Amino acid sequence: MFAKRYAGATAFGLAALLGSASALAASQVVTSLKPIELLVKAVAADDVEVTTLVPPGSSPHNYTMKPSQRRALENADAIFWVGPEMETFLTRLLGGSEFQGRTYSLMHGEDVPEIDTEDGHDDHGHDDHGHGHEKEEDHDAHDHGDGDDPHIWLDPALALGMTKDIHRVLSQLEGADTEALDANLQRFEQNLSAAERDITTRLKPVAEISLFTYHDAFTQFVEHYGLKLEGILTLNPELSPGARHIAEVQQKLRNANQPCLLTEPQFNRQWWRSITEGLNITFSTWDPLATDIEPDRDGYISFQHGLADAVLKCLPENTQ
Repeated sequence: MFAKRYAGATAFGLAALLGSASALAASQVVTSLKPIELLVKAVAADDVEVTTLVPPGSSPHNYTMKPSQRRALENADAIFWVGPEMETFLTRLLGGSEFQGRTYSLMHGEDVPEIDTEDGHDDHGHDDHGHGHEKEEDHDAHDHGDGDDPHIWLDPALALGMTKDIHRVLSQLEGADTEALDANLQRFEQNLSAAERDITTRLKPVAEISLFTYHDAFTQFVEHYGLKLEGILTLNPELSPGARHIAEVQQKLRNANQPCLLTEPQFNRQWWRSITEGLNITFSTWDPLATDIEPDRDGYISFQHGLADAVLKCLPENTQ
């Protein structure tokens, strides 16, 4: 009799343990880039585990995934990426049938345009999609940015729309804690609005300074805060610019008002130093991939403040 009661108790305890483990099973989310991870962390409930594919210092254009990252994609409940204009290494994989229904482009939603993966160019060109600078009020169109600059997470208004899309996707997962998701989204929206107001005030002294960037990645931030972007050193960071383009940029630097070059830690510094040698320029470093930002619930807010700090270093009184 004791043996039967013990066996029954053991079976009941095992069932309860398995049931508890099942209830506590975390939703698995994969993000392509760390800035997207920051947006997921801002809104996700505590039971969501996030894996990010592209590590610090790597390019989202030509990254090669590890086998463990391929398995993470296979096991993911939701996959978030910007789109084929940014993470070209994912275009063929996420364009297949295997990941349909759980992959979401934060630039295009589920309507991702086809891309010629052999040369990395869009089959039907940027103009065919009618992309506008969608802001918070029309984010439901799932069309963030105009297609020219895919670094859409740099604009806080676009980022809020992206976060609302993430919230919607996570809310549809099995067992989603919708109350926590709603509360987190509301908190993020309030904190982001406060950060925008603060950053707008802080950046007013920079309005007349001529900003230059290493490559075409800072447009979204500059346009949102009304700054002046005078020139770009290279249109493609993977290739060296031609002599004519270099000469044009150097002339713009000479004619600019207090020119400041915003460089990125992912790229070769010696290259842009040789272009600017002998010119009176201020330098500052910004990081569009948020390498040093803590990936927590307030990470994106810290990221925005960090971008503002980098721009403020362009002021003459802040140069060393």
